[in-house]
Amino acid sequence: MTTGENHATVVGSGPNGLLAAITLARAGLDVTVFEAAPQLGGGLRTEPLTLDGFVHDVCSAVHPLALASPAFADLDLEGRGVHWCSPEVALAHPLDGGIAAYVVRSVDRTAENLGADASAYRKLMTPLVEHGDAVVDGMLSALQIPRAPVTLARFGLSAIRSARGLARSRFVTPAARAMFGGIAAHAMLPLTDVGTAGYGLFLGLLAHHVGWPVVEGGSQVLADSLVAVLEEHGGKVVTDHEVTSLAELPPSRAVVLDLTPRQILRVADGELPHRYARSLRRFRYGPGVFKIDWALDGPVPWSAPEACRTATVHLGGTLEEMVLSESESNAGRLAERPYVLFVQPTVVDPTRAPTGKHVAWAYCHVPNGSTADRTDAIEAQVERFAPGFRDLVLARSVMNSADVERHNANYVGGDINGGAGDIRQLFTRPVVSPHPWVTPRPGLYICSSSTPPGGGVHGMCGLHAARAVLARPGARFTR
Repeated sequence: MTTGENHATVVGSGPNGLLAAITLARAGLDVTVFEAAPQLGGGLRTEPLTLDGFVHDVCSAVHPLALASPAFADLDLEGRGVHWCSPEVALAHPLDGGIAAYVVRSVDRTAENLGADASAYRKLMTPLVEHGDAVVDGMLSALQIPRAPVTLARFGLSAIRSARGLARSRFVTPAARAMFGGIAAHAMLPLTDVGTAGYGLFLGLLAHHVGWPVVEGGSQVLADSLVAVLEEHGGKVVTDHEVTSLAELPPSRAVVLDLTPRQILRVADGELPHRYARSLRRFRYGPGVFKIDWALDGPVPWSAPEACRTATVHLGGTLEEMVLSESESNAGRLAERPYVLFVQPTVVDPTRAPTGKHVAWAYCHVPNGSTADRTDAIEAQVERFAPGFRDLVLARSVMNSADVERHNANYVGGDINGGAGDIRQLFTRPVVSPHPWVTPRPGLYICSSSTPPGGGVHGMCGLHAARAVLARPGARFTR
C-alpha cells in the first residue's frame, strides 16, 4: 500500500463509501477501502438467507434514488452488469375491501384511478414531474445554491408541511390520503411532524420520474458494479478488516469515514476537538426496523390485483392508522397494527428464486434497539390484504433491530437511515456546519448517510465528501 499525499483511505464499503472512493480515484489518488464485513456493499448486500436457490436483499432492494442520482449518472453501471427491472406499477397501497391506490409512471393515469382526487393529484404532482431533474438535483445537492431556485421554493412550500396535514388538505378520498401517507412513512418519523410531506412528495416524484426499480439478481450487483468502477481506476477494497482506531491508518491525504457519529467517536478516541465530539454525541438516531425475509411457494395472493403488478407494497391501511403506527414507534412503543413496507422483487426479477417460487421481504418500524419479535404483527398485516399468504411460506429469516445492527454497524439500533431525518437534523447532520463532511481533525472526513442529504442509495454523501477532500489539497491525515 502506498501512503502519503497521493493516498486516500475510505473506511466502509457502502454506496457512499464506494462513491467517495471512486471520485477520489478518478481524480488520481491511490485509494484503499477497508470493510469490516467479509462481504462488501453495506446496505447493498444480497445473501441466501433462507433456502438454496432463493436470493434475498439484506437491506435496500428498491432503488429509485440510485437511478435518479447524479452521483451514479456517468459511471455506466449498466455496462458493468446492472440491469434495472422496473415494474409497470411503481408502488401499490392496498385498502380493506380488495382495492388499492397505486402509482404508475404517468401522472394522468395515476390520477384517473383516484376518483374525486384526480384533479388534486394532477395539480400537486404535475409541476414537480415537469421539473423532475431540477427537484432531484436540488434535494440531493444539499447545502448548495440550487440551479432552479423557483422550482425548489414551490416544492418547499408543500414539503415543509406534515404528511397528514398535506394529505388531509389536498385529498378527500381515503385511498389518495392513504397512498400519500404510505409513501411519506418511509421517513420513519411521525406523520404529524413538520417536513414529512417532503418525503412523500419527493419519493412520489421519483415514482413518476424514474420508477421504483430493483436490480436484476439483487442489490449486490449494484455494489459489485461500483467496485468494478473503482478497480478500473486503480482503487482497492479490503474486506474482513475492521478499523478500530484512527491510529491504525497510514498517513495519507485524506481518511473518509463511511461511519455514523457513534462509530466515529469510537475510532477517533479522543482525537477530535472536545466541542465537535460533544456535538457528535448529541446526534440523534431514529427508530429501528424489524425485518423478515421469506421464501415463498408462489406469488403473494393479494386481494387487490394492482398489488400483484409491483415490487413495492405499502401495508398500513388508512392514513390515520399509519399516523398512529408511526407515532408509536417514535415514542418507543410497539404498534399493534404496524405500517409495513413489503417488497416482492420476483414480480419483475424471477432470477432470484427457483421457477414458480418467489422471495419477499418486509419490515416495520420499532423503537430503536428493540429486540421484540414482530413476526406475527407483520404477517397479520400481510394476511389482511393477501389472505392465504402464510400458507405459501416455505422458510423465513428474521432480524430484530439489534440483529440488523450486528449485520451492519452503521444501522445503529436498527436505524437504516443513519440518524433521525426530522426537520431539526435533516440538513444539520451530523453537526451544524456549512461543510458537514469535513471534521476539525485535519484530513478526516465523513461520507455516511449521517451527512447531507441523508439516507438512501444515492451515493451523494460520498460524492460531497470526496469533493470536499479535493477542494482542500493542503489538509493531510497524519498520525
